[in-house]
Amino acid sequence: MSFLQQVSQSEKAPIKTRFYYGWVIVAIAAVSVFFSGPGQTYSISLFIDEYIKDFDWSRSTVSSIYSAATLLAGLLLFLIGRLIDKYGQRKMVVIIAIMLAIACFWNANVTNMFMLFVGFFLIRLFGQGSMTLLPNTLVAQWFIKYRGRAFSFMAIGGFISSASFPILNAWLIKHYDWNTTWLVWGTLLVIFFMPLAFFFIRNKPEDIGMVPDHTSVINQNQRSSGEIQPELEENWTLQEARKTLSFWLLLFCVAIPALVNTGLTFHLVSILGEGGIKPTTAAMILSLMAIIGFPISFISGFLLERVKVNILLAAVFIGEIVMIILLLFTDSFLMAIIFGVIWGITGGLERITLAVVWPSYYGRTHIGSIKGLAMTVMVIGSAFGPLPFGVAFDFFNGYEEILLLTLLLPIIAAIASLSAKQPVKKQLTN
Repeated sequence: MSFLQQVSQSEKAPIKTRFYYGWVIVAIAAVSVFFSGPGQTYSISLFIDEYIKDFDWSRSTVSSIYSAATLLAGLLLFLIGRLIDKYGQRKMVVIIAIMLAIACFWNANVTNMFMLFVGFFLIRLFGQGSMTLLPNTLVAQWFIKYRGRAFSFMAIGGFISSASFPILNAWLIKHYDWNTTWLVWGTLLVIFFMPLAFFFIRNKPEDIGMVPDHTSVINQNQRSSGEIQPELEENWTLQEARKTLSFWLLLFCVAIPALVNTGLTFHLVSILGEGGIKPTTAAMILSLMAIIGFPISFISGFLLERVKVNILLAAVFIGEIVMIILLLFTDSFLMAIIFGVIWGITGGLERITLAVVWPSYYGRTHIGSIKGLAMTVMVIGSAFGPLPFGVAFDFFNGYEEILLLTLLLPIIAAIASLSAKQPVKKQLTN
C-alpha cells in the first residue's frame, strides 16, 4: 500500500487536540517507560532481602538466578522487536502490559527457586526489556525533525520511575508485604495502563492522516496533488542494515556503556572503599548521578537536532574515559562528587543518544527488529558487566588493573562512533 493510499484510509485521532497528536503519544510512551519499573533492578532490589529472609536462600543464589534470568530475557528481546514490526506498537503494548501484569501476579506467589527464576525471567523480558523497547520504537514513528526533543520528554517517565519505585516498594513492603506489593503493580497495569494504551496509542501518524512532526491533518487537496512526500527518511530492513559497517560499529557502542556502567554500579561501594570513601557516600553518588542525568538528557535531545548523532555518541565515550580516570584517583569526598557529576553528564547524554541513533540511521519502518537486536546486545553487555570486576578483585586484590583494562573499551568505542557514518542506500537504476 502506498503512502497516499495509507493516509486516505486513515482514521481520526482518538481525541481532538490543538497540538500535534504525536505529543500525546510521547506522554503515553513516558508512562510506558514508568511502568517498566517492576522489571528494573532499582525496583527488584527491594525484594531481594525479603526473599532471603522468608526462604532462607543465600544472596549469591538469588543473584545467580537473577543474572541467568536476565541473560535469557535479553536473548529473546530481538523476537519482541520483530513482533513489533509485524503487529504494530498498539497491539503489542496491550499484549505486553497484560503479560507484565501476569508476571507481577506470578512473582506475588513465588515459593521456590524455579518459580523465582521464571518470575525474574518474565519481569525482565516484559518489564525491563519490552516496556522500554516499545516506547522507543513508538516515538521514533511520530517524529523525525523533532525526534531528539521527543525522546527527551519521554525520558521523564524513566526518571520518575527510578525515583519513585524504590520508595513506593519500600513503603508497601513495610506496611503490607512483598506479595501485596507485586499485586499492586500488576493491578495498576491492568486497570490503568492497559486501557490508556489501547484507547490512545496509534502506531504512526499516517494512521490518523498526519505525517511525522506535522501539526496539521493532511487535507484532500494534498492527497490528490501529491504534495506530501511518501519518503521522509530512508528505511532499512534488518537484513539491509546488517550489511553496513555502521550497524556493527553501533552495536559495539551499545554494548560498552551497558557493560561498563553495570560493572561500576555493581562494585561501586567496594571500588570507592579502596580510596577510603564510605558506603553512604557511594550511595549518594548514585543519587547524584540520577539528579545530574535528568537535565542533561533533556538538553541532549534538543542538541541532537543540531549535532550529528555519532559526534554526540563519541562525546559519551570521552566522558566515560574521564570518569574512569577520575575513579582511579578518587580518595576524597570532593573527588567522589566530581566523579558522580561526570558520570551523571555521561549517562544523560548516553540515554538519549543511543535511543535516537537507530531510527536516525535506519528509519522507522523496521525499527522494532533493529532496535530489538540492539537491546539484546545491551542486556547481554549488562549481564556480563560485573563479572570481570569480581574476578579481577579476587585475582589482584584490588580494582586498579581492571579499571585500566576497562579504559580501553570507551577509547575504542569513541573511535568506532566517529567511524559510524550515517549509511546511504545505493540508488538502483533501471
